[in-house]
Amino acid sequence: MRRQLCSLLILNLCAALAVSVVAQGSAAQAPVVDADFQRLDAMMSFMRNRNAQDYAITAPNGIDEGKYVEIGGIEQWITIRGEDRNNPVLLFLHGGPGDATNPWGYAGFRSWLKAFIVVQWDQRGAGRTLGKNGASSASAITIERMSRDGIELAELLRKSLQKDKVILVGHSWGSILGVFMAKARPDLFWAFVGTGQVADQQRNYSVAYDELLKKAKNLGEQRAVQDLKSVGPPPYSDGRGYAIQRRWSNLFEGADFFISSMFGLALGAPGYSLRDIDDWTQGQMVSAERLIPEMTALDPKTLGGEFSVPVFVIQGAEDFTTPTSLARGFLSSIRAPRKGFVAIEGGGHFAVFMKSEVFLKELAARVLPLATAR
Repeated sequence: MRRQLCSLLILNLCAALAVSVVAQGSAAQAPVVDADFQRLDAMMSFMRNRNAQDYAITAPNGIDEGKYVEIGGIEQWITIRGEDRNNPVLLFLHGGPGDATNPWGYAGFRSWLKAFIVVQWDQRGAGRTLGKNGASSASAITIERMSRDGIELAELLRKSLQKDKVILVGHSWGSILGVFMAKARPDLFWAFVGTGQVADQQRNYSVAYDELLKKAKNLGEQRAVQDLKSVGPPPYSDGRGYAIQRRWSNLFEGADFFISSMFGLALGAPGYSLRDIDDWTQGQMVSAERLIPEMTALDPKTLGGEFSVPVFVIQGAEDFTTPTSLARGFLSSIRAPRKGFVAIEGGGHFAVFMKSEVFLKELAARVLPLATAR
């Protein structure tokens, strides 16, 4: 749903630009279109300049960097932001696949910067990394390749920021990537934190369907009941059933409002252009095409089992996308030096963003001491 909405938005904006350039043959219409686009461009420039000032890091020992670094043989985009270089490094693995947080994360993670140095990464095939390398670079996308990229980035951060280890937080697809990274190189990480934790892709939609139908009945939401019953439980032969599930999960979680605000923040991102935003939306489609078949085929046992780092799951109490009940079962089944589960009341799949302060409080209480102990 997010990819469809965002693509429509960018297409409309780009269409306005294209018409203003192409419609030179119509003297009556061209000035009107040009004027409309100029006003839109001026408004976005104002927002970007304002946001650059409002979200700037001004602390004397702060860090605020955005740059391409060579990872896995290609240049990949990262941002490194924090108010104190002495704080622990937190590497955030975005979801999607391909749904880079950098276009709007300058605002979404602002309150985290007092306690952590937050690193956001446009993964291979996503965002500015896609824009820099082109769609052909996505041909190498696999879970194993992405895991090696992430490990290489963690090593780079540890060396460049002079840290022993980093904290790893993965959302949705990023929770799969984080599991693979944490298992492969536990020496690099203080802890792994999953949110929107993927546990069992083969049961995911069936469990979500049952929980959505139960929620709809409890709320007396007859339209939702009718929609869900009309497609029945998965698997589905086409995308309609999954689209209906996603529609009602977003509405029940309040995520429709979050998604709209995310688009607005992305359009006002300091230093961003419409080209960057288009790369962001295209990256979600390119990455999904490459990764979703592999994700769907994952054996749950591959994600579970033995961990050599502490593992925490901080999950919305009502996540209808990656069901909370499955995430809880995942944590119960694994073996780790330390583990903990937190259900954020009133939160859904995007609790890490929509309940950001609660999430931060749990990180500070459970994970921060691991990285600051001497």
